[in-house]
Amino acid sequence: MTDPGASGSDHGHGVDPPCIGCGDADGQPIWRDEFPVTSEGEERVARRDFTRYLLAASGVFAAGTIGAAAWASLQRSNTGGPQRIVELAEVPEGTDHLFRYPTSADPAILVHLAGGELRAFSQRCTHLGCVVFWQPDRDRLYCPCHEGVFDPGSGSAVAGPPDRPLTRIDVEVRDGVVWANGVEGA
Repeated sequence: MTDPGASGSDHGHGVDPPCIGCGDADGQPIWRDEFPVTSEGEERVARRDFTRYLLAASGVFAAGTIGAAAWASLQRSNTGGPQRIVELAEVPEGTDHLFRYPTSADPAILVHLAGGELRAFSQRCTHLGCVVFWQPDRDRLYCPCHEGVFDPGSGSAVAGPPDRPLTRIDVEVRDGVVWANGVEGA
């Protein structure tokens, strides 16, 4: 048996060549060749300095949030202009007509209620944006995603998770044609 301290090449482990991490010929650990990072020049960050940095970052985030909220409140939503929807004769009482308003990306629904009243709403549910449908047999606007129910006369949420009414679209009849005149409350 050999003396572990006798040989300089086995680093006291009885292994030749040297084990990983034990060192190279200069006595430096092998990992130093692959990761030559030193801590020279690094300064210790005091708690007080860290707190200052943390408060400064929080202030920047707060200012950014306030700025984004102010910018969003200054933006005007598209309330839409006059747009021809459909001939009134094509939408008998108790039926609906789907259209797009105020832009081609906004689904909307026109409902011809019993008694001749016309109501139009955004077709997007106020809960998660699913599309609502007219159910004339139940006299309601229905969102199948989470079983939201809206009153077809007012657009108010009456059942399910939605807590806000549908966005109402102002409509009128001109010379037998139903026109959208704008989004109410926008």
